[in-house]
Amino acid sequence: MVRHNNKLRICLVASAGGHLTQLLKLSDGWRDYEAIYVSSAKAVAEELRTFGRTYIVGECNRQHPIKSLAVLGRCLAVVLKERPDVVISTGAMPGCLLCMIARIFGARIVWIDSIANVERLSLSGRLIRPFSSLFLTQWPELEDSSRNIEYAGAVI
Repeated sequence: MVRHNNKLRICLVASAGGHLTQLLKLSDGWRDYEAIYVSSAKAVAEELRTFGRTYIVGECNRQHPIKSLAVLGRCLAVVLKERPDVVISTGAMPGCLLCMIARIFGARIVWIDSIANVERLSLSGRLIRPFSSLFLTQWPELEDSSRNIEYAGAVI
């Protein structure tokens, strides 16, 4: 779905820290599109607001299911409000949750698995892979054409 201004609406989501650093290194790729930023920590909100509309959904992981439900709710609110056409994420769990919700509403999903995962895909990556339109690994050893996992180089 293309917006009235003929620009795709791209939602960029990454947990604060290394995931966000990797995502922002690719920012030239969406310069000409309408971008919305989503992250997990208030500490990065000011920096992200310099790029565009920003939402902080909170941090979560599998050890804290109640926090994960709260983050899921905030991710749903972002998707319903912004209706992204494409979601690009480097992880972790908040990115995975937002991607799953956005996919239900018709968005295309681009997942860039963390460079930290050398021997196997991240847990979030393994969860989102079946829902992704494009799944990229940063390690050539993890490329697997039968599972639609592509290697296109490392971000960092």
